[in-house]
Amino acid sequence: MLPARRRRFPLPPRLRMDRPLRHLPAGTPRQKVSDFDLFTLDDIDAAFKNVVTLKYFQNYLLNDKGEGIVIIPHVAGHSLGGTVWKITKDGEDIVYAVDFNHRKERHLKATVLGSVVRPAVLITDAYNALNNQCYKKTQDEDFIDSLVNVLVSNGSVLLPVDTAGRVLELLLILDKYWSERDLVYPIYFLTNVSTSTIDYVKSLLEWMSDEIRKSFEENRENAFFLKKVTLIINKEELDKLGDAPKVVLASMASLEVGFSHDIFVDMANEAGNLVLFTEKGQLGTLAHMLQMDPPPRAVKVTMSNRIPLVGDELKAFEEEQVRIKKEEMLKARLVREGGMKDFHGLNAKAFDPVVIDASSSRKSSNAGSHLGGNMDILIHGFVPPPTSVAPRFLLFENTAEWDDFGEIINTDEMMKRGEIDNTLMLGSIEGLDAKIDEDLACLLHDSTPSKIISNEMTVHVKCSLIYMDFEGRSDARSIKSVIAHVAPRKLVLVHGSTEATEHLKIHCAENSKHVYAPKIEETIDVTSDISFYKVQLSENLTSHIMPRKIGELEIAWLDAEVEKEDENLILNPPSSTPPPRRPVLVGDLKLADLKQFLEYNGLQVEFADGALRCGEYITLRKIIVDSSQKGSAGSQQIVIEGPLCEDYYKIRKLLYSQFYML
Repeated sequence: MLPARRRRFPLPPRLRMDRPLRHLPAGTPRQKVSDFDLFTLDDIDAAFKNVVTLKYFQNYLLNDKGEGIVIIPHVAGHSLGGTVWKITKDGEDIVYAVDFNHRKERHLKATVLGSVVRPAVLITDAYNALNNQCYKKTQDEDFIDSLVNVLVSNGSVLLPVDTAGRVLELLLILDKYWSERDLVYPIYFLTNVSTSTIDYVKSLLEWMSDEIRKSFEENRENAFFLKKVTLIINKEELDKLGDAPKVVLASMASLEVGFSHDIFVDMANEAGNLVLFTEKGQLGTLAHMLQMDPPPRAVKVTMSNRIPLVGDELKAFEEEQVRIKKEEMLKARLVREGGMKDFHGLNAKAFDPVVIDASSSRKSSNAGSHLGGNMDILIHGFVPPPTSVAPRFLLFENTAEWDDFGEIINTDEMMKRGEIDNTLMLGSIEGLDAKIDEDLACLLHDSTPSKIISNEMTVHVKCSLIYMDFEGRSDARSIKSVIAHVAPRKLVLVHGSTEATEHLKIHCAENSKHVYAPKIEETIDVTSDISFYKVQLSENLTSHIMPRKIGELEIAWLDAEVEKEDENLILNPPSSTPPPRRPVLVGDLKLADLKQFLEYNGLQVEFADGALRCGEYITLRKIIVDSSQKGSAGSQQIVIEGPLCEDYYKIRKLLYSQFYML
């Protein structure tokens, strides 16, 4: 039985659902109220192709121009995936920490910025440098009480929110307190992508707090299976409730566009309703205007709507489209003709004349034998002038490989053709699985010609307006404490009001000489004063090193002499016996961890005035010793205070066991 001949077959069309649909989203808020053409979903796809996904604490080495630079992401809090960036070059650290949160929240861990000590440069923000927050539990209870008081009075509450950021924390708070208090008032999360957002968040538990991950691992409970929150993607369901009390979390937070804009216009005239802002409005937006003290009693808003074209407008639009297509076809034709002219205008001396002999062309040729038969060239209606060279024709070589059973299939090329077929089939969704979310299907391209109708109206603001800080950023007291603990050699303040930035700059300047607050587009020089040199270890020296493993690293003490060979610095073994040295203890021990360790070994330990009181006589303190040398990073020391007794030597032995000795 002969093997079957391999042939090319087109791949079956598929609709890829792992990325945004490749049409301009007519259902998005901006597209509903304006002819938005700043960018398309194709541009978004192109941008995301350049994104490199990292995990927390992963070391990423840059290449080419960034060779020698290591980027490490750390947890920032504030939002899901929020990152503090640690950039290392030549042994120095630059930390970029904007929008961090020292508090642990329901779905987020606290920032790890406090574990970074003495970087060369710290770039942080002064956004909250003038604000102080109350306790988290008190804040949550005040938030819920504000909502319930309005609902009990038959009013409704609007929370303008983002689509997938801080709103996740608000949803968990509402779902928890609604369940605990057995409240029956409906809660709606209204955005164009609400259902797909929550479905996607359910799969990101590894990025969330330890409590959420532990609850899922032990009880298989996913915190984002919301019991009291209804996810909707259109306003019709709200309209069915009429004036019934309800809580609506709607996009966008600015109140400029989106569902929140329309709902605010409907609710603002009723004194019993409440608009509760959970983040500061950006300057120039309706949200910022309403958060002013005192708030305005009336505001002007623009109501826009997209309607299909009809009559003469539709006819004019179609004629314009025909004209544009003709221009495109003409342009493409001119490009093709221009390419042929360039080809015929090439220097004939660069090519050997090709003489076409009909008799010789009828002879069988081995070339192209896989096509079979003789190959002739027929010239009809073309007589070359006697002064020209022989006619030449474009040659397209078939580079495919063949065997006895046909052309060998190139699977990569077939996959590419299949993807092209997929994009052509996006317009047809008949016969697809019923798994496509409604909110995703509404983003399909609407090719119906339409226009924007806008009218300006005055809205009298009779409803209550409240701002509560749920932005998830550290407050002034915590920012100052974190900066003091990190103790950077140079501090750069960005992203804050003029008053907040100046306040934080004056405070930090009391303990540091190098505090910068650059203005927009201002360039500053934070180059380190320390010189770094790259050296190579000679083979003779390497063979005598005895490294000790500390975590993922290996360290060793070196005594060597530096020599210069061909512009390179080489470390060689010392020519004479090095002088004796004192042992070095390597490690970073926290007093809280040391307290637990000493208690585990039978000692009575308690914190007193920032130190550990061990028994009756011994005290342990951690101090930072600043070096007098310019640009030096200083060091931490643990001091043992007390008489030379049995407890002293026991505690010292236990303390040494927590370090590596070189």
